[in-house]
Amino acid sequence: MDYLSRGSAPFSDELWGKIDEAVITSARRVLVGRRFLNLYGPLGPTVPGVFIDDLRVKKEDEEDGEIATSSARKYKELPIIKADFTLSWRDLELAGGVYPVDLSAAHEAATKAATAEDRLIFFGSEKLGIDGLLTVKGSARMKRGDWSVGENAFTDVSQAVLALTDAGFTGRLALIVSPNLYAAMQRLQPGTGRLESERVADLVGGRLYTTPVLGRDRAVLVVSEPYTMDLAVGVDFSVAYLELKDLNHVLRVMETALPRIKRPDAVVVFE
Repeated sequence: MDYLSRGSAPFSDELWGKIDEAVITSARRVLVGRRFLNLYGPLGPTVPGVFIDDLRVKKEDEEDGEIATSSARKYKELPIIKADFTLSWRDLELAGGVYPVDLSAAHEAATKAATAEDRLIFFGSEKLGIDGLLTVKGSARMKRGDWSVGENAFTDVSQAVLALTDAGFTGRLALIVSPNLYAAMQRLQPGTGRLESERVADLVGGRLYTTPVLGRDRAVLVVSEPYTMDLAVGVDFSVAYLELKDLNHVLRVMETALPRIKRPDAVVVFE
């Protein structure tokens, strides 16, 4: 079944290739969560949801006579992340001649969808009952100093790394910060000849990231291993054909994805 309805579009394979390339290129420029999270999938369009295990809980079944359930896992539907765009019939007609097709709308839709994915990863969705890295219950909370002064950023992050190590976590670390905090670390530390951001990045194996999705004054440190968290993906970024409206072609950038936080205690949120 052509669930993307591409067969309904009067597009050549060459045009579809250009649309796909535009969407993937723009999405990759925006996505930050995928730079440190492990991907579980793509599982395909036939998978409606996945289980999320709470690995803090001992996996003992709860029994009621002959009926048993696992208290350490829950089932969640993979939400659809989408953004629509329109290709003008005039642009397509021009593209049939000497002009290249204008795919600005596809780039914008991909950017919106990628931003929505990162927002889901970091903030979750209270309405959908999805936990994000900054909102999940059970994460560690640490007071953040003024990262534009002295060695506060280095000191705060090193203490957070030590706390995770003392808790028994090993593996890849990643620090994600708001753009203003990242900018605050772009200064030389006296006596070191190095930027504060470089020293902080060393603490997390170079995995220091920034994203405007966080807004201002937010930072989170995570242990990014398959047993602590991942991103479950059903349908990865794809483009579907929706309809012909007023002679213009309406398309949709879409995916199905869900952040799975299996060890909330592997997350340190700086407040």
